[in-house]
Amino acid sequence: MGQVAIYDAVNPTAEGRKQLSKEFLKHEIQTIFIESYVDDPKIIEQNVRSVKISSPDYQGWNPNDAVQDYIRRMGAKIPHFETMDEHELNYIKMINAGERIIVNNCRFGYLPNRIVFYLMNLHIKSRQTYFARTGVSTEEDSYKADGSLSDEGESYSQRLCNALIEHRKKEREEFIRQGGSDEELKPLTVWTSTRRRTVQTAAYLQEKGFKVKQRPQMSQLNPGDSEKMTEEEVKSHYPADWDKHQLDPYHHRFPRGESYHDLAVRMEPIILELEREKNDLLIIAHESVLRVLYGYLMACSTSDIPTLKFPRNEIVEVSSYPTYSQGLKLTPQDSS
Repeated sequence: MGQVAIYDAVNPTAEGRKQLSKEFLKHEIQTIFIESYVDDPKIIEQNVRSVKISSPDYQGWNPNDAVQDYIRRMGAKIPHFETMDEHELNYIKMINAGERIIVNNCRFGYLPNRIVFYLMNLHIKSRQTYFARTGVSTEEDSYKADGSLSDEGESYSQRLCNALIEHRKKEREEFIRQGGSDEELKPLTVWTSTRRRTVQTAAYLQEKGFKVKQRPQMSQLNPGDSEKMTEEEVKSHYPADWDKHQLDPYHHRFPRGESYHDLAVRMEPIILELEREKNDLLIIAHESVLRVLYGYLMACSTSDIPTLKFPRNEIVEVSSYPTYSQGLKLTPQDSS
């Protein structure tokens, strides 16, 4: 099994890239250069406005002044930049955020193909992604049993639906109040697993006309032989596994079970579709699934992912460009 290192740097000149590639080759290390090349003024301004001017450098600035200042700074660097066209190098060049992708050489196996496929699924449009737990079921947290929602779960499903609709309505009103266009919000798509309790949690939203898609890869992490065991029971039956799990809860798996790493690999098609999705998105799933998908969007470390919390009285909202998250509390009034 090989290792991959990512060297995040500008490398603006052809000569510098050639020297870097030669130096790595001395140590039998293959290189792939990846360049995002943008010459469309609209894309440049959109990217600067939505991402770059949110940095501390521009705190307190007028947004239009900040955009013009950043574009001037970019212009000062252009004379020192040479776009990639070195025929002897391995490189992937994405032009205007996916308008075109050029692959040069890169004939050494699996990894370049996966990188190209990933880049083809990216877009730079802003989108809201919401995360919500599945409602309480009659077979709570069971991987094997496919229980229906309990009465408490049914109530939660209704509150979830009402709270999200009200929140999106208020967001639109605030956007218009701040001078935004009087357009309808982006359509909201709902993703669930195929388990009965997740499908039923989305039922009220489906009745309201929202599109619901079932994703079999989004089933919860398989706990294996530790299912429904208390911590004390796991320590007693699997003391060695318990110790390993405490040291590395992301990669460790209990007998006949999955690790969080296994779950992330299983959900790779979901992650690619997540990048491709342009509508606003609500993901209703078991907490283990939410941890992996939220951790991906928010660039959480593997040590943090197994302990992320998603309370049932809260919808977690993630906004892209710039990326941030916030919690939306559910209240008893949301059931009315």
